[in-house]
Amino acid sequence: MIIENEVKLDFKDILFKPMRSTLASRSEVELERTIHFNGIGDWTGIPIISANMDTTGTFETAKVFSKYKMLTAIHKYYSEEQWVKFFSEMEWLDVYNYVIPTIGVKNPDELEFFDKYKNNFRFLCIDVANGYSESFSQFVSKVKGRFPDKIIIAGNVATGDMTQELILSGASIVKIGIGSGAACTTRLKAGVGIPQASAIIECANVAHGLGGHIISDGGIVYPADFSKALGLGADFVMAGGVFAGHDESGGELITVITTDGYEWDRGYKENFVEKEYKTFYGMSSKKANDQYNGGLKTYRSSEGRETKVPYRGPIETTIQDILGSIASTMTYIGARKLKDIPKCATFVRVTQQVNNPYGG
Repeated sequence: MIIENEVKLDFKDILFKPMRSTLASRSEVELERTIHFNGIGDWTGIPIISANMDTTGTFETAKVFSKYKMLTAIHKYYSEEQWVKFFSEMEWLDVYNYVIPTIGVKNPDELEFFDKYKNNFRFLCIDVANGYSESFSQFVSKVKGRFPDKIIIAGNVATGDMTQELILSGASIVKIGIGSGAACTTRLKAGVGIPQASAIIECANVAHGLGGHIISDGGIVYPADFSKALGLGADFVMAGGVFAGHDESGGELITVITTDGYEWDRGYKENFVEKEYKTFYGMSSKKANDQYNGGLKTYRSSEGRETKVPYRGPIETTIQDILGSIASTMTYIGARKLKDIPKCATFVRVTQQVNNPYGG
């Protein structure tokens, strides 16, 4: 038994230190960046990704994200017919650079589908909940050998040693995050995980030393967390929960009628209020297993929760809020270009990141 005593940090434990800046306005920053992939070429865009969950990695989300040169990791449960229809609808946008199909390791049909339509894609995400098995590294190597000109994303892991192994196996990008997602219960069920800020620092250092890249996957609660992930060294930031609940998101729309009690003239009244929500659940949840895998297998437990999030309307409003928040961070620390955020970032540890006595 070993206990590592070094403190591990999450996004809530740090804040950017404001620095002297020559930027006069948020409008002066550049949110697009160009990322080089060894032997493959360059990619240009805003490195934010909607997660490959069936409530966030949807075709509808991709149509909006593509307009902003942002990425969508499409969940793996669409049929071939649905993909073909999507291709026909996306001819006017750059699907090749901003849409990422997802495959697992158990269903060979998923790999055959990608092979059939590989000319439509530049990226491929190989996604498993636990990227620490030897067989996973071997599968990544197999896929890279079959598609050497594609940008292979592999994960999830949360430590430098496995980041190194996956890059050496052929991954261009390693997805970082174990138990950090809002709909994930791995830390409660398995007791496994590393706080996301520290995981990014460790894995980014290893990946960049090998010419690779990382995605910070999960842990996003506030818009500022996107900036924090980038400042800590993440090349891309993936989120699920913050992109759920919109018109373009998957999940069922639910109307809940509640009573909002209030005092009026020393009497108590009840005001009935209708609130709208959309369902949101992890892909290891019982609901997802019932829907796609014929139920939860007896040898495992559910490591995802099912919940509902407030209905938020068009996703474009959330995108603009996030991008505006990143631009604000950049003006506070003097980073004119997105790639400069890590160089300009000094973080301070905090015990409380916000004063919020009134809730909300």
